[in-house]
Amino acid sequence: MRTAGIVNRLWYGTGGYVERSLLAVLLVPSLLYAGIMQLRSWCYRNGLLASRCLPRPVISIGNLTVGGTGKTPVTTHLARYLLEKGLRVVVLSRGYGGSLEGQCRVVSDGTTLFETPDACGDEPYLLASSVAGLAVVIGSDRYRAGLLALERLQPDLFLLDDGFQHIRLQRDLNILLLDGTAPFGNGHVLPAGPLREPCSALQRCDLVIYTRCATTPTQRDQRIALLPACSARYRLAGFYRITDGSEVAAGHLAGERTVACAGIAQPDSFFDGLAQIGLQPVAVAALADHADYSASVVAGLRELAARHAANWLLTTEKDVVKLRRFQDDLPGITILAARLALEFHDEECLRQAVDKVLSKPA
Repeated sequence: MRTAGIVNRLWYGTGGYVERSLLAVLLVPSLLYAGIMQLRSWCYRNGLLASRCLPRPVISIGNLTVGGTGKTPVTTHLARYLLEKGLRVVVLSRGYGGSLEGQCRVVSDGTTLFETPDACGDEPYLLASSVAGLAVVIGSDRYRAGLLALERLQPDLFLLDDGFQHIRLQRDLNILLLDGTAPFGNGHVLPAGPLREPCSALQRCDLVIYTRCATTPTQRDQRIALLPACSARYRLAGFYRITDGSEVAAGHLAGERTVACAGIAQPDSFFDGLAQIGLQPVAVAALADHADYSASVVAGLRELAARHAANWLLTTEKDVVKLRRFQDDLPGITILAARLALEFHDEECLRQAVDKVLSKPA
C-alpha cells in the first residue's frame, strides 16, 4: 500500500491536523539546529574553523534538503563530460551506509573495482561501476580522501559528491541542486522540515540546477535570482535484466504483471516515472533511502510478487547494487533495473561554469 508518509506530509505541507501539531512540537529543536548550523558556517567563513585546500580543482555537487534531488545522476553526467575532455576525474564521496564509512579507501581507480557495495555504500559503487574510467575514493574527511587520491591516482580534478555541507574542504565551483517541484519544502530545518541548514546557506552556491523540471522554471527564488541557473528533468529510458544486461523495452512490459520497489529518498518519484511511460505495477514497495536489502526484505518482495502473481520486479539502478546478490532468492522473477536519463533544458551555463574552472591557471 503506498502512502505519502507522515514525514513527507509534514515537510512539504500537505498534511492535516496531526502534521500541524507535530510541526509545532518540532519547531523548537528545529530552531536550535538551525542556529548551530548558522554558527558553524560563520566560524568557517571567519576562519575560526579551518578549511583545507587540495592542489587540484574541486567541483562540489550537493543540495540543501535531505535526499532526493538527483545528485548521483548529475554527478554521473558531469563526470562523463569531464572524462570526454580527457581529464583524470576522481569522485570524493562519504561512503554513506557502507561498512567502511569513516575510512579512506579507493573504491575504483577507473579500471578496477576494489570494494563491494556493502563496504563502500551504494552510491559510490554505482558511480564507479556505471561510468567507465571514473575513479572513486570514499572518506568522511574528504580532504584526507583527496590526499589519498593524489598519492594513488594522480587526478586532474575532483568531484565532491554530496558536498554542499562539507565546507571544511574548499571548492572552485559550488553547484547546488534544488528540486524544481518543491525547492525548500515547508522552509524549516530538520527535524521540522527537510532543510539540512537554513536558507542563508544559499549565499555559498555559485550555480543552481533545478531538477525534476518539466520545463525551464519561469519563476525563481529572489535569494538566488541573480545566480547562474539551469534546469533538468529525469525520465526512465528503458530497462535491462540484471542477469546479463540485456535491454527490455517498456512496451514489452505493457500488460505484464509487475511489482516495483525503490529504496531511494523519494520512492514515489520512481513509481510516478513508471506511470509516465504507461506502466502500472500491480503492487509497489517503498523502502527507506539506502535500504539494507536483508534476507527478510527480499523474502517480503518474494511474497509480494507471489501474492499478486507477478513475475517481473522493477527497481532502480541504485537498488540493484544491493539486490543483485539475491537473484537466486527470487526464483521465477525477472529483475529489471530502470535506466534513468538526465535531460537538461539549458545546459550551457553549467558547461561555461565548469570550463571556467578548467581554464584557471594551475
